[in-house]
Amino acid sequence: MLTALLLAVPGITALSSAARAADADLAVNGGFESGLSGWTCTAGSGTTVDSPVHSGASALRATPAGSDNAQCAQTVTVKPGSQYTLSGYVRGSYVYLGASGTGSTDVSTWTQSAPDWQKLTTTFTTGASTTKVTIYTHGWYGTGAYYADDVSLVGPGVDAGQPPAVPTGLKTGTVTSVSVALSWTAVTGATSYAVYRNGTKAQTATGTSATVTGLSASTAYSFQVTAVNAAGESAKSAAVTATTSAGSPGGGSTDLPTHALVGYLHASFANGSGYTRLADVPDSWDVIDLAFGEPTSATSGDIRFNRCPVTECAGVESDADFKAAIKAKQAVGKKVLISIGGANGQVQLATTAARDTFVSSVSNIIDTYGLDGLDIDFEGHSLSLDPSDTDFRNPTTPVIVNLISALKTLKARYGAKFVLSMAPETFFVQMGYQYYGTGKWGGQDPRCGAYLPVIYALRDDLTLLHVQDYNSGPIMGLDNQYHSMGGADFHIAMTDMLLTGFPVAGDAANVFPPLRPDQIAIGMPASVNAGNGYVAPAEVTRTLDCLTKRTNCGSYATHGTWPALRGLMTWSVNWDRYSNWEFQKNFDAYFG
Repeated sequence: MLTALLLAVPGITALSSAARAADADLAVNGGFESGLSGWTCTAGSGTTVDSPVHSGASALRATPAGSDNAQCAQTVTVKPGSQYTLSGYVRGSYVYLGASGTGSTDVSTWTQSAPDWQKLTTTFTTGASTTKVTIYTHGWYGTGAYYADDVSLVGPGVDAGQPPAVPTGLKTGTVTSVSVALSWTAVTGATSYAVYRNGTKAQTATGTSATVTGLSASTAYSFQVTAVNAAGESAKSAAVTATTSAGSPGGGSTDLPTHALVGYLHASFANGSGYTRLADVPDSWDVIDLAFGEPTSATSGDIRFNRCPVTECAGVESDADFKAAIKAKQAVGKKVLISIGGANGQVQLATTAARDTFVSSVSNIIDTYGLDGLDIDFEGHSLSLDPSDTDFRNPTTPVIVNLISALKTLKARYGAKFVLSMAPETFFVQMGYQYYGTGKWGGQDPRCGAYLPVIYALRDDLTLLHVQDYNSGPIMGLDNQYHSMGGADFHIAMTDMLLTGFPVAGDAANVFPPLRPDQIAIGMPASVNAGNGYVAPAEVTRTLDCLTKRTNCGSYATHGTWPALRGLMTWSVNWDRYSNWEFQKNFDAYFG
């Protein structure tokens, strides 16, 4: 009997091991090492952090707000009538871990207070016909952020079979300036399809056709498609290419040249570059921004344009000659704008009264000098976002809302030929890829990304956006690498972001859409004296080659090719003259 018992023990052990071997951890990305992949958090409440973590490099941080308990969940495929163990490590007050849709009794466990990592565990048995279960973690209202890490659901796995075959027969259909229609052959066993644009997933489809929208005019794109089922995703199909049509220029003046040179002219002040008369600006300059119109006070909205006095600017022309020069430039197709703001011109339209004063005073300047339009060069503290203002599509901050309203009013007053341009700094635009305003948990600079709602609201009225790719710190590009001034790669990466679009503050559900290439000019200093970030003519040429031809590129891989890119902007005409017109000559040589 003893011998039989001893012989039986290994058999029992082997049977138990085999049963355990059949179990698997079914939770996807339970350690949050791949961001929030596999998880969905309510109201955008969740993010990943690198400290504190229970193990690995990342953990979940989620913050309840208002009536939201910051639930993060995922749905898992399970076997009917089977037992599962749900566990995870949490930190914080009133943190819950649970499962719903079990087909039997939904379960949860929680801790009232976990100042350090605490393991929560619960078990459940699925119902006789249950194939899907939702696992989740959440906090409690008004109790602050909580953390979760190493969430697992251990139990019998499900054989999902094989991913579908690679789709075939991909072809293009109707192509417009902003969209491309695609179709392909159905794949047996596929439950959906993923459409890729230039190697990046653009959308999903349940049928065998899709129309990819939000594209830029006169731009070449590559498309592929994959088939998807419960077992996974197939490899990508063979690629097809399509070039969007030119479309309607829109956004103001329709008679700018295909490639334009934009420059700021020091009209109200003097510096080391010397004064340049408007009549002496060469015809290579297609858009001349008169710098600057400035407010009587930061919050008045009352903009004044005071020309540089003769005591400060030797050789300054009379008002009559200045107005005559404007008409002469316009007679040969040039655009002359008033630029509002600059480094010293803080403009904060915090009230509707300031908004209305802005409209009337800017209109007075435009009418007095017979100008073609307006350039917005708000810098410093002109634009910032209230802590509660988190959606660039629906801004609520008064200085943002009132500026949008004022610009729309001016556009409506002067009509389709009114030229509207903007010259924000990278901090106010591309930095929005990482941060937006104060952030979900506060502590960030409220100015970060603050131009995005203005650009978005005026995108159909905007003639030119020329971000200042100078006097900038390092900015993260769409390759998730930081790029610094001093070479073509910085300009390529910053411009690619505008022409490709990007998720704001890393939120894939909140994407700032791309602008048209004919709306984009790249902002660069004209010389080493003009500002930090100067690049030599060879680097300017390399930038243009990469963006318009996809040749001569460096380490940054663009997401498209944009031969219709409008051109270049520089600070400034005066500094370029000081440097023997180096910037202008290089532009003329490139575009002819």
